[in-house]
Amino acid sequence: MFEKILIANRGEIALRIHRACKEMGIATVAVHSEADTGAMWVRLADESVCIGPPPAAKSYLNIPSIIAAAEITGANAIHPGYGFLSENARFAEIVNAHGFTFIGPKPEHIKMMGDKITAKQAVKDAGIPVVPGSDGAVTTEEEAFAAARKIGFPVLIKAAAGGGGRGMKVAQTEADLAEAVSTARSEARAAFGDDAVYMERYLQTPRHIELQIIADAYGNVVHLGERDCSLQRRHQKVMEEAPSPVIDAATRARIGKVVVDAIKAIGYLGVGTIEFLYENGEFFFIEMNTRLQVEHPVTEAITDIDLVREQIRIAAGEPLSFRQEDVIFEGHAIECRINAENPRTFAPSPGLVTDFHAPGGLGVRLDSALYAGYTIPPYYDSLVGKLIVHGRDRQECVARLCRCLSEIVVAGIETNIPLFQELLVNPDIVRGDYNIHWLENWIKSQAPATV
Repeated sequence: MFEKILIANRGEIALRIHRACKEMGIATVAVHSEADTGAMWVRLADESVCIGPPPAAKSYLNIPSIIAAAEITGANAIHPGYGFLSENARFAEIVNAHGFTFIGPKPEHIKMMGDKITAKQAVKDAGIPVVPGSDGAVTTEEEAFAAARKIGFPVLIKAAAGGGGRGMKVAQTEADLAEAVSTARSEARAAFGDDAVYMERYLQTPRHIELQIIADAYGNVVHLGERDCSLQRRHQKVMEEAPSPVIDAATRARIGKVVVDAIKAIGYLGVGTIEFLYENGEFFFIEMNTRLQVEHPVTEAITDIDLVREQIRIAAGEPLSFRQEDVIFEGHAIECRINAENPRTFAPSPGLVTDFHAPGGLGVRLDSALYAGYTIPPYYDSLVGKLIVHGRDRQECVARLCRCLSEIVVAGIETNIPLFQELLVNPDIVRGDYNIHWLENWIKSQAPATV
């Protein structure tokens, strides 16, 4: 087992990884920018190294600085968390080349799944169903029109190298297609340095269902059930729950076997998430995330399995500590992503946290690096915490979550907590009757009428 792990990330996920390490008796190294010098994960780590000025490009994305920090502190392994360098195949290669262990998948799998076109082909070849779409990238207007007519309108144009909703446009009709392709290509070039796009059928009312998998170096692959991430704004997840309100045990076992068999065929290592659109009883692959997910705690809540601990064990060459038949799903869990932002306009709200109080009680977990007196810097993602609640069933879980949202205090900045308080009393959300377009439509319905 590793003696010391460098955590190449920040915020709540850096603190989450630190906690798992400490419970395993592993020393931690926190790297941080100048803006994060007084952050909680830096204060709690055994050692810390400043790796650059506030902009992420000069600190959290600065590979030479991170490698140097690992060398001077004598770390054995590097955990990338999520975001930043977590799905950067070149970073994984550099980490391994310098004699450290990258706590994550093999670089070739990161590279394979990082390109949406090659990922789609790889999983299709392995037996996972995919959304009908173009055979590869569309590079000319003529190719785009030919592919769209074959797929059928409406179509979704997506960046091959992207994610998070960037480089993604919908063309409802042929008249919309040329502009949608041009705009998607421009956004993809700006966001990812690659303007390659491909096309898929645009599903009308799908849910976003993802399956958590974990694989060791000895051919053991297990799925840990699904998460429903359908509550989204601009293709960004807002709230997640497990299990999905629309997936029964038989369906879970069916898609679980398909995914496990495919992951075995690929030879994957570590944790990963296969993301699907689910409509009319059918699953359609959209992407694979080769890292720990933001929403991993809801899976931990219903399985009582520590995913970060298992990540570390697998990277250290140990086998999975459980088999598929050992995985038991208990109760229901929901996660709210708490952002420092205006709950109506969604404008970021960095600044000084003047008061902070975490909710508590049975089945309540708050993953956050906040504390009273902490200044949230303006340079990074607005996520400042995740409120995860577990109950015996979905009804109890929703009631407990409402109670927790009335208890939590984050003063001095704006947060989206009022948004969740509204959503969790909405009849559709209470019933679990929503799809990936629901939140966007609801937000539009709440906007004040213009004269």
